[in-house]
Amino acid sequence: MTIVRYEPWSLVDRLTRQFETARTVAWIPSVDVHEEAERYVVRADLPGVSPDDIEITAEAGVLTLKGERKVNAQQSEGNYQRVERVAGNFVRRFTLPEAAQTDGIKATHVNGVLEVSIPKQVKPEPRRIKVEAA
Repeated sequence: MTIVRYEPWSLVDRLTRQFETARTVAWIPSVDVHEEAERYVVRADLPGVSPDDIEITAEAGVLTLKGERKVNAQQSEGNYQRVERVAGNFVRRFTLPEAAQTDGIKATHVNGVLEVSIPKQVKPEPRRIKVEAA
């Protein structure tokens, strides 16, 4: 018989942590992830975000994209104003595969698209071992 520890408040604790994260994040950028022969590529749509306002970290097998889109000081002429673009903080996290070489990660920001290139580690070739007669 397996003894399972019953924690009735664990679900509430998880939901509370998710809501705390949601309060600190104003928007979530769209991201494409794909694998190539020698690297993994993450592309994030970050229009209006300065490269200086983007922080990229790779720690404990997790790639984190973090930053902020700042509010543009707009002068409204007339009697109305409509704002649909969201400003504020964003965070995206991705679990890195074991083959990811974190010390070689490079990032570029062109025309509002952030591209993070994560090189793959070179796979060691299997070594054949000769069996000698005794």
